[in-house]
Amino acid sequence: MKLLRYGPPGQEKPGLLDPEGGIRDLSGHVADIAGEVLLPDGLARLAALDLADLPLVGGEPRLGPCVGRVGKFVCIGLNYADHAAETGAPIPREPVVFNKWISALSGPNDDIEIPRGSEKTDWEVELGVVIGKGGKYIPPEEALSHVAGYCVVNDVSERSWQMDRGGTWDKGKGFDTFGPVGPWLVTPDEAGDVGNLSIWLEVDGHRYQNGTTGTMIFDVATIISYLSQCMSLQPGDVISTGTPPGVGLGQKPPVFLRGGEVLRLGIDGLGVQSQRVVRAV
Repeated sequence: MKLLRYGPPGQEKPGLLDPEGGIRDLSGHVADIAGEVLLPDGLARLAALDLADLPLVGGEPRLGPCVGRVGKFVCIGLNYADHAAETGAPIPREPVVFNKWISALSGPNDDIEIPRGSEKTDWEVELGVVIGKGGKYIPPEEALSHVAGYCVVNDVSERSWQMDRGGTWDKGKGFDTFGPVGPWLVTPDEAGDVGNLSIWLEVDGHRYQNGTTGTMIFDVATIISYLSQCMSLQPGDVISTGTPPGVGLGQKPPVFLRGGEVLRLGIDGLGVQSQRVVRAV
């Protein structure tokens, strides 16, 4: 299934993408794509519904983040060897973990807002993992059974706050609008081999990132197992698994967002995002 949430910010309704690209309303069956709905039994109940019985949503509604009531938004840094090289960082021996604040979450096509005074706002297309069945101390061989689905994430980053001002990376990662998630939550049975998906990002039609999830240093199962050693994972937690090379920081000279650009980014089978870049007022 390709699950989604549609409607104005804070008022999103649950939906499902049908094979013709239409949105089917799920609000008669579940309140949100969140919580127990993401557990295996909840997803099985949705999969058993007859699409023809679900109301077709008219028009082109805004899409919100594809999962609701997110508890944690955990990110993995420097998880592609070629991206680590372009930033001048050594290959990590263990996953590099940081957080994006929940207030950074936004829809896949919502505007990205450059913070006041920023001169180093950057882009990062990433494979997102949404936890279904929670747990802790999860063995790697069981980790994928804890996944509700996969999605596209843009890990927007303000490099000066991230790198130049001391402290942790979190400061540069959690500005409002810095976490577009979606358009869909694609369940594992439809996501294909997430260890070998094309992943790309364009700025104003120029393709800066063009990679594959096959070059990740730590795969999805390893990341889930690792994180579960130091925190309990819960339904709806979002894990962003790192970015391939081609970020603005890695260009020579660096290229950063100034306002007015349009970003397009996507992952095979998981959909495409499109965001207009605006400056904070």
